[in-house]
Amino acid sequence: MTGPPSLSFSLTALAVVISLVYSGASITNNEYDCHLTHIKVPVILDQSTVRLQSPEFTADNLSELGVLCVIECQRKLPKPRPSELERLLSYETVYENGTRTFTKIKLEGVTGLRNASSSVVCKAGHFKRRKRHVYGMDGHFVITDKHFITNYPFSASVKLSTGCSGILVSPKHVLTSAHCVHDGQVYLKGTKRLRVGVMKEHRRTRKNHIRRDTDSDQAGREVSADYDYALLELKRPHKMKFMELGIVPVVKGIPAGRIHFSGFDNDQLGKVVYRFCSVLEESNDLMYQYCDVQKGSSGAGVYVIGVFSGHQLVDVDGMQKDYNVAVRITPAKYTQICHWIHGDASQCKLA
Repeated sequence: MTGPPSLSFSLTALAVVISLVYSGASITNNEYDCHLTHIKVPVILDQSTVRLQSPEFTADNLSELGVLCVIECQRKLPKPRPSELERLLSYETVYENGTRTFTKIKLEGVTGLRNASSSVVCKAGHFKRRKRHVYGMDGHFVITDKHFITNYPFSASVKLSTGCSGILVSPKHVLTSAHCVHDGQVYLKGTKRLRVGVMKEHRRTRKNHIRRDTDSDQAGREVSADYDYALLELKRPHKMKFMELGIVPVVKGIPAGRIHFSGFDNDQLGKVVYRFCSVLEESNDLMYQYCDVQKGSSGAGVYVIGVFSGHQLVDVDGMQKDYNVAVRITPAKYTQICHWIHGDASQCKLA
């Protein structure tokens, strides 16, 4: 067991992790080689940092975010202005020694990028076909073989001591859901001594970065669902292969329009559960689907797409419907997470 690591997360943000290459998808009898194109992203700069009172760790585990504004509702919301994005992306950091800071940020290069995202380029061609197993249109299965569970991509999945899953995105960082460490007001009780379980070892977190949610009206709650992601910094680096960050494309632009992710379900202790399913609806920030999931999978990194938020109630024309929700990474979100990881704006100019 290692010493306490650092925990970084965005309060009302859900992080998305993507692999820069998506391959092995088939939509007809042809094979398509697909990859994401790189785009420029805005630059995030720390403008000012102030010290806050020590954090409280008193919240019970948050199983779901509550009732969300559905896609039809989101379309009525105005797109955030650059100044609003700067407010939304300002963040809080909690360190292992109990200190807490709040950092206001400044965005540069936002103009013209507000609607930008990477595109998917697919070409039919002849290449070595990778062996894969497809279980119907949607499915899940438990990874029990030690050879697979300790190898990429399954080995990039981690288990948090608060009961959620996460995904390795650097040698020292884990991406997860913000509600896995914070309830929107205070930190969860288990966050004070948060442990991250990597296959064959457990690691402690050192500090947290979280986007600070100061909204109290309905619009504020809708925004917070769009930003339900957190970044945890480990005290010591691991030796596992991690997933690269990137910008999420429109899922329906990918052959089969599916998402894939692995996590640690509470009813499968110590085992990784891999699942895939089709996306039903999507907006600029959220993806709705019916992946077969259990408690414990919240925070899992969605391959190519993003971070799985969990089961939610969605308000559709005054009626509440059940969906599973994942948050899409936008250029601004990518920049924030990249900034948390590297602390150097020069390394976060291209996704």
